[in-house]
Amino acid sequence: MKAICLHSGGLDSSLAILLIKEQGIEPIAAHFVSPFWGREGRSPSEVTAEAMGVRHLAVPMGDDYLDIIRNPAHGYGKNANPCIDCHLHMIRKAGDLMAELGASFVATGEVLGQRPMSQRPDALRRIDKLCGLEGLLLRPLSARLLPETIPEKEGWVDREKLMAISGRSRAEQMKLAREKNLTGYSTPAGGCLLTDPGYSRRIRDLIDHDDLTMTQAERLRLGRHFRLPGGSKLVIGRNEEDNDSLHSSRREGDIEIITTACPGPTALLLGPGAAAEILLAASMVARYADDKTNPNIGMEVVGVGDTYGIEVERMSPEAVAELMI
Repeated sequence: MKAICLHSGGLDSSLAILLIKEQGIEPIAAHFVSPFWGREGRSPSEVTAEAMGVRHLAVPMGDDYLDIIRNPAHGYGKNANPCIDCHLHMIRKAGDLMAELGASFVATGEVLGQRPMSQRPDALRRIDKLCGLEGLLLRPLSARLLPETIPEKEGWVDREKLMAISGRSRAEQMKLAREKNLTGYSTPAGGCLLTDPGYSRRIRDLIDHDDLTMTQAERLRLGRHFRLPGGSKLVIGRNEEDNDSLHSSRREGDIEIITTACPGPTALLLGPGAAAEILLAASMVARYADDKTNPNIGMEVVGVGDTYGIEVERMSPEAVAELMI
C-alpha cells in the first residue's frame, strides 16, 4: 500500500512520513515546486526524503496556481498569502497523484492550531469538505484529535500509533524527532515569500498590471523594483549576483540598461520601452552607480535588435524612492 505525503522537507511533514512508513505503508514524498518558496540546488524535501529512504517526487504548481494568487476564494492572510486555497490546491493535486500512482490515501504534516489561517479547526474541516478525497486525507500528527479517516477505520493504519499534537509549540515534534533519529530537516525560517510584506507588494503590483506570470514571479526575487509613470516595470540589480541573473533572464522585448562609465548595476526595463521611459529608467539606474561625484553617467542600452550608448543625469534618491514598489 502507498500513500502520497505532502512534504516540504520540514519537521512536521517529515515526521508525518515516518509515522506512515512505520506502519508498513510506502510513503511517496510529494514536494510542490514554486518560485514563491523554491531554493537554489536540491530542495530540502529531496535531501530529507533521501535520508529517510523514501521516494521523492517534485511536482510543479503550474500556471493554474497563479489564478489562486490573483483571486483566492478564501481570501488572503496578512499579506498576499492565500493559505487555505494554496493548501487545498496542493491536496487536490496530491489526490490526482494518488489515482495516477495507485496510492490509497493522502497524508500531510498539518498540526491542529499551528497556523493561524490554514490549520484552525474550521479551516481543516473546510479543506476536508472541498478537497474531494472523501475521508482519504490523513493528518498523522494530529489524527487522534480529529475525526477518524477511512485509513483508520479500515485498519490500514493503527490510529493509536498516530499522534495527538496541537498548538504552535514544536516541543512535542522535536522530542519525537529525537526519538526517531530524524535530523537534517529544514527550519521554518524563510518560508513562503507570499507572507513577506515587500514581496507581497510586488505581487500585488503585478496583479494590478495584469502581469503575473511564473517568469515575473521569479524576477521578484531580484533587485529593486519600480513602476514607471508610463506603466513600464524597472528592475535594478542590488549586487553582482542580481546583475548576472537579470542579464541572463532578459527575454525578447526586454530592454537592458548597463552602466559603462563606472561600475554600477544592471537593470531590465519591462514594458513598451518608449524613448522617454528609457531615459527615465537610465537616470534611475545612474542613481545607484558607484561614481557619486559626476552628475552625468554613461550607459549602454540593449534594446530589441539595437544597442546604443547614452549619457544621463543621475536622479535624486528621493525621486527614485517615490517610484519604488
